[in-house]
Amino acid sequence: MSITVMSRTAPYARTVRKESGGPGLLLAHGGGGSVESNFGAILDELAATHSVVGVDYPGTGGTPKAEAPLELDELADQLVAAADAEGLERFAVLGYSLGGNVALRLAARYPERVTALVLTATFVRAGNRLKLVGDLWSGLAGRGENELLARLLVPLAFSPAALEGLTPEQVEQVVRETAGSIPPGSGDHVDLIRGADLRAEAARIEVPALVIATTEDRLVPLALQRELADALPGARLAELPTGHLPFAERPAEWASLVTEFLSELPAG
Repeated sequence: MSITVMSRTAPYARTVRKESGGPGLLLAHGGGGSVESNFGAILDELAATHSVVGVDYPGTGGTPKAEAPLELDELADQLVAAADAEGLERFAVLGYSLGGNVALRLAARYPERVTALVLTATFVRAGNRLKLVGDLWSGLAGRGENELLARLLVPLAFSPAALEGLTPEQVEQVVRETAGSIPPGSGDHVDLIRGADLRAEAARIEVPALVIATTEDRLVPLALQRELADALPGARLAELPTGHLPFAERPAEWASLVTEFLSELPAG
């Protein structure tokens, strides 16, 4: 179900799946995505064992676009506010892409509440290449050039094998669908990449962590994902042979990696 929660800053749309009544699991989605678009393919698997809560960032899903620049602290606080509204005192956090940065900041701000981190297709610092892509993404989104933005993102988001397995007609369909699905807040989300560097915060995080690296990723380079695993003390690294969209290319394998890791956590 989808409901709206009011906070001290802005209303964020909240997605809740509590079929299992199990331990808390918060979802932090990627830039230009939403809870449904990034996690919808695995929500049922996650909700079978966990009480799942996520929020849509400003300008996507059911949340209005922000009037001021976004901040990681605000996104993290809104996610915790959603957990509070559902009575979840402690929780693991699953962060995808930019959501990995949100998850890291949340763990740094609320260390007593986070039980584990699972970070997929993400980074601890942006690096020059990702920053340049983010600059172009933000600029095209700001001008409403959604088709050009889609033509930039599609070859970066899909693995080479998946993209080359499509016919030219299918590629054009994917471009049209991508252009039509870019939310109004996409550029605001990606602006958070500029100067992103959470290495100092990551080094202080002590909870169990799994970094799922998407090895065929052309958007977030594999080297940056491995650097994230190195930055988190004791983090486990798993590699998934997919592009930047595990929910599109390998959802079952992605869900298995997440749920198996969470199942190993101590009860309570």
